[in-house]
Amino acid sequence: MLQRTIFFLFLLGGVLVSLVAKADDNPRTFILLDKGWGYRPVSDTGLKSSMKQVTVPHTWNANYIPGTRSYNREMMVYRRDLEITPDMKDKRLFLYFEGVNSSATVLVNNKSVGSHKGGYTAFCMEVTDYAKQGTNKLEVWVTNAYNPEILPISGDFNIYGGIHRPCHLLVTEQDCISPLFYASPGVFIHQDKVSEKQAQITVETMLSLRGKKQGLKVRTTIEDVKGNIISQNIEQNVTNENVKQPFVIDHPVLWNAKQNPHLYKVIVELLDNGKVIDRVEQRTGLRYFSVDADKGFFLNGKYLDLYGFCLHEEVEGKGSALSAEDHERDMELVKESGATSLRLVHYPHSESIYHLSDENGIVLWTEIPMVGPGGYDFCGFINTDGLKEHARQVLKELVYQKYNHPSICFWGIFNEIRTNYDNAEPFARELHELYKEIDPSRLTTLASCDDPKFYQNCSDLMAWNKYIGWYGSRNAPETAGNFFDKAKAASNGKPVAISEYGGGANVEHHFSMKENDVKPSGQFHPEEGQTYIHEGNWSAFAQRPYMWAKYIWVFADFQSSIRNEGGKPGINDKGLVTYDRKIKKDAFYFYKANWSTEPMIYITSRRFTERPEANVQVKVYSNLRENTLYVNGKKIGKQKSDSLHRVVWQNVTLSKGENRIRVEGKSKAGVIEDTCVWYLK
Repeated sequence: MLQRTIFFLFLLGGVLVSLVAKADDNPRTFILLDKGWGYRPVSDTGLKSSMKQVTVPHTWNANYIPGTRSYNREMMVYRRDLEITPDMKDKRLFLYFEGVNSSATVLVNNKSVGSHKGGYTAFCMEVTDYAKQGTNKLEVWVTNAYNPEILPISGDFNIYGGIHRPCHLLVTEQDCISPLFYASPGVFIHQDKVSEKQAQITVETMLSLRGKKQGLKVRTTIEDVKGNIISQNIEQNVTNENVKQPFVIDHPVLWNAKQNPHLYKVIVELLDNGKVIDRVEQRTGLRYFSVDADKGFFLNGKYLDLYGFCLHEEVEGKGSALSAEDHERDMELVKESGATSLRLVHYPHSESIYHLSDENGIVLWTEIPMVGPGGYDFCGFINTDGLKEHARQVLKELVYQKYNHPSICFWGIFNEIRTNYDNAEPFARELHELYKEIDPSRLTTLASCDDPKFYQNCSDLMAWNKYIGWYGSRNAPETAGNFFDKAKAASNGKPVAISEYGGGANVEHHFSMKENDVKPSGQFHPEEGQTYIHEGNWSAFAQRPYMWAKYIWVFADFQSSIRNEGGKPGINDKGLVTYDRKIKKDAFYFYKANWSTEPMIYITSRRFTERPEANVQVKVYSNLRENTLYVNGKKIGKQKSDSLHRVVWQNVTLSKGENRIRVEGKSKAGVIEDTCVWYLK
C-alpha cells in the first residue's frame, strides 16, 4: 500500500477551469472550492461582515513589506457556503485539501469533522454524514502558530498560514476507490522489476465499500501516450478492499529523464455489474536507477549527471499560495538553465511541480519538513513522542501521496539537524527504515551540515550543505574539492553529494572585484560576488563525477524573517532568480552556459551601469566556440570560451558618457549576440 497524492486538476488530464470537472463516463465528480471564501482572525468576534473575501489558494502572509522582518503567526477561520445539490443524493461526499498550513480543523454546519497537523501534505475527510441537501456552512480553523509537535519547528524560511493549496469537494458512489488512505489516489503502481526488455509491475488499488459487496470488478488498463491499450487486467467478484493486479510489459519505453520522459497512463475502474461506478487515472514512467560511490548516478543503466537547484515554493506577492501558472513558469526557467534535477525544499511541494517534473524529465529529491536552524542558535529536532509521531505521519503522507511519480528518486530524511541538541541519529535511522518499509524502490538521503563522521548510518546516500566561499574560506575550488574528497574517503563506500551551496546577491549591488571580500551578514551583496562563489564551487564539483548530485542554494530569492542582510530585511537573496521572477541574475547564466545545449552568450555585470573607472573588465558567459567584443562599434578582440564557458577581456577602456557593449559569436543557427549599455561618469 504505497503511493502518492492525487492532484485533482491533473487527474482528469487537464487544467480544471470550471467549478465542476467530470469525465463523460466517470461518476466521480470534483468541485473546485476556490471562490466564495471569507476569513478573519479567530480573536475577532465580529459578524460575517467583518470577514475579508479571498480566493483559495490563499495565505495571510502573502505580502512582503520591505524593511520589515516580522510576519503574522496566529489562528484564522475560513468560511464559505457548501452547496449539496439534488444529484448528490445517496452519494458519498469528501473534502480534499492539498495543503493547509500548519494545522487545520474542519467543521460542517458547526460540527467538527476532523483535524490535520502539517501544512505541506494533503488530507481528505468524509463529510457524507455532516452535510445536508442545500446550503451548508463550511469552516476551516487554521493556525500557523509555533507548535513543538508540528514540523518544522525551526528553519530559515517563513511558515505561511492559510489554505495555501487547492481544495475540492469530491463526490462518489457508495462503493469507490478510496481517497481516505493518507489522502492518496488509492492507486499505487509498484515497479517490481524494470529493464529495457521487460517491465513487471503491480497495480494496487484501495477500495472503500459501503454498498453491496458482490458483483464488483476492478478493471485496470495501461495505455501508451497515444491512447493505445498496452495491457488490461480484470479482477472478478471483488470483496476485498485491497486489490493487486500484476502486469508484464515487453520492451517498454522507459522514462529516460530529459532525453525521453515517456509516461504511461494507468486507468483503474470500479465496475458494478458491468457499469463503471468509479475511475482513477494515474500517470507513471517506467525506469530503474542506482548510485555508485565512485561513478555517480545511473538512470536505466547510463550515467546521468544530476545538477540543479533547491526550490522553495513561494513567489513575491503570493507567498506559498501559488497557481498552476506559477509552477509552470518556474519549470520553464529550470528547463532554460539546463538543470537535470531539483531538490524540493524543505517540505513536500504542491502536486503541480511533481507532474511538471514527470513531464519534463527532471529528477527529484523530495523531503519531509524536519529542518534545523542552519547557522542560527536553535534546533530542528526534540526527542518527544509528539514530534516523532508527526514526523512519521508526514513521511507516510509524502510517500503514499507522491508514490507514482517517476521523477522522484530520492526521499529526504532531514535538513541540517545539528548534533548539539537531542541526539537525532536513532530517529533518523528509524525514518530511513520507515521509508524503506513503505517504498523499497527508492533511495533515502539527508542534508547534513556537520562533520562527515555524523549520520553515516542513517540513510542510503549522504549529502552536505557547504557554503564554501560565502561562509568561511574564500578559496572555493580548493576548499570545496578537499572537503568532498575527504567526505568520500570517510563515507565507507556510501555515495556523497552537495545538497546546498551558493551565496547572496542583490541585483542593485555591484563592484569591480578583484576577490570576494563580501560579508554574508552585511548589507552589501554585490552580484559579482555571487558569480565568484559559483564559478569557484562549480569548477570543483564539475571535476568530481563521484558526487551523485549538485544542488545550488537556491532557485529564487525567498522570505526569511530571521534575515537582515543584503539591503533587504526579511529576504534570503541567494536565489539565482529574483523573488518576483523578473530578473535572472548573472550566476543563472553561468550555469546556463555550462548546462544548456542552447547556444547562448551573456554579458555579466550588465546592471552595473554607472561606471566609476574608465578601465574595466568585460566578462561573458558563452557556450559558443569564439566570441568577439565590440565597444561603441569598435572591435576589441576575439576569444575562445574557457572550460567553464567564460570569456574575459581585461583593461577595456570606456569613453565618457554612454558606452555600447556588444559581444557576438557564431552558432549553427547563425550569429548570436548580447548587448548592454554602461555609462562612465
